[in-house]
Amino acid sequence: MNIFKHLVPIKNRVKAAKNSCKAARLCFYSLFHDSKVEVNYEEEEVVIALGSNVGDRLLNFDNALDLMKKSGIKITRHGCLYETEPAYVTDQPQFLNSAVRGFTKLDPHKLLGVLKEIEKDMGRTNGIRYGPRPIDLDILFYGNHTVNTDSLIIPHERIWERPFVIGPLIDLLGFDSSQSDSDVVKSWHSFSRNSDGIFGTWEKLGGDSLIGKEGMKRVLPVANKLWNWSSETSVMGILNITPDSFSDGGKFLSVDSAVSQVRSMISDGADIIDLGAQSTRPMASKLSPEQELDRLIPVLEAVNRMPEMEGKLISIDTFYSKVALEAVKKGAHLINDVSGGNLDSNMHSTVASLKVPYIAMHMRGDPSTMQNHENLRYNNICADVASELYVRIRDAELSGIPAWRIIIDPGIGFSKNTEQNLDILVGLESIRSEIGRRSLAVAHAPMLIGPSRKRFLGEICDRPLAVERDPATMACVTAGALGGANIVRVHNVRDSRDAVKICDAMLQRRQKRVLLTSCIS
Repeated sequence: MNIFKHLVPIKNRVKAAKNSCKAARLCFYSLFHDSKVEVNYEEEEVVIALGSNVGDRLLNFDNALDLMKKSGIKITRHGCLYETEPAYVTDQPQFLNSAVRGFTKLDPHKLLGVLKEIEKDMGRTNGIRYGPRPIDLDILFYGNHTVNTDSLIIPHERIWERPFVIGPLIDLLGFDSSQSDSDVVKSWHSFSRNSDGIFGTWEKLGGDSLIGKEGMKRVLPVANKLWNWSSETSVMGILNITPDSFSDGGKFLSVDSAVSQVRSMISDGADIIDLGAQSTRPMASKLSPEQELDRLIPVLEAVNRMPEMEGKLISIDTFYSKVALEAVKKGAHLINDVSGGNLDSNMHSTVASLKVPYIAMHMRGDPSTMQNHENLRYNNICADVASELYVRIRDAELSGIPAWRIIIDPGIGFSKNTEQNLDILVGLESIRSEIGRRSLAVAHAPMLIGPSRKRFLGEICDRPLAVERDPATMACVTAGALGGANIVRVHNVRDSRDAVKICDAMLQRRQKRVLLTSCIS
């Protein structure tokens, strides 16, 4: 999906901003030689690009962000993570690229000095220009100001020709500036000298058609690898280690039965195993973190030892930060939080410190209240879900979880009735677009859906038994995969794998036809 086709362009707002931005720049300064800046700076919003292609590239990013925070740079937004072919000097390893937005009271040259010191501390030396480096930190924007000295030019002079810079920069923006962006951000658009701002520059370079081609792909870091999640739909197999889950409660309580079920799901084609030791069905009894861990850890340890799990991922379905912490210590790779952090105030900061992907799901209330009358009231289900989910993700990001580690889940079956679940299924693209008005990075994140055997399928198909709802689940899986979902969470892995294979083949054919049509025209 190209999200730009579904959102309102800001062309008119950018034009309106140009005159005020020009005046603001004139009020600052335009220096043409090095000199100490004597201005007493207020806090300014900045954009800093990151690149790395030497050593552990992701660790280099994590370390650079930590050092930036310690140096007085308050990071508020992160772009997606891109793996890109090297530019200019091509005989070198692939880069990781991204960008962050934040605030600082450092003046531009002091900020430059701090970034250069971080580069030096992390092992960067004076080598070939555009050559290999453990970390590269560039100031793209500093407030609505321009700088032109021998040592520093802002905006960065080569932004507009580099897709690997513009892509992450786009991610830091929301498409609807009236909702999410300040006049400073509008000035950034005006710097591009394109009537449609930075968005127009991105489209001129090729836009989202570049992703997956031209040596540029969005990736999610997990389990010491970079996952190109957009290449095919992934299947997450559900393993409930509970006596009271609505579909398979009590079937996999023993370690042996759980391991056997995981082996079966892996054989059927599961990419991810989602372990849950606490039922989140409506009105389920609530366990303490200690009770949940007592159930979870023996199974997690056994599953993690299975040879069949080589190359597979383990997700933990929990809303407790203590469970998340202990599970990751025992080998889990992702945290799947049905509450999006609402049920444990420490969840976001804990996941941020663990540096693992975080699945944030939309739910109102808790399992005991989520289906009450008040929690089922929406003005516009897709817009409201997108808005509320974004609030939770913003809190996660401000707590230190980068957008490149976020997975979004609209929460089918949680705080929704039958009609609302159907609206979500057919409105996945609308949800992305609504989120994109506030943050394109979050809108570009992988999306997970979990319709498997849910009650609304039984209501529609007159199937009171959950185990009889697999055909209906396959219909939802198909609709979701064709509608933009990247991960499907299911009980029946075998049939779901076949369904998403067909969907992926259809989507690839559609893409080839679009490319062929554009080439002919």
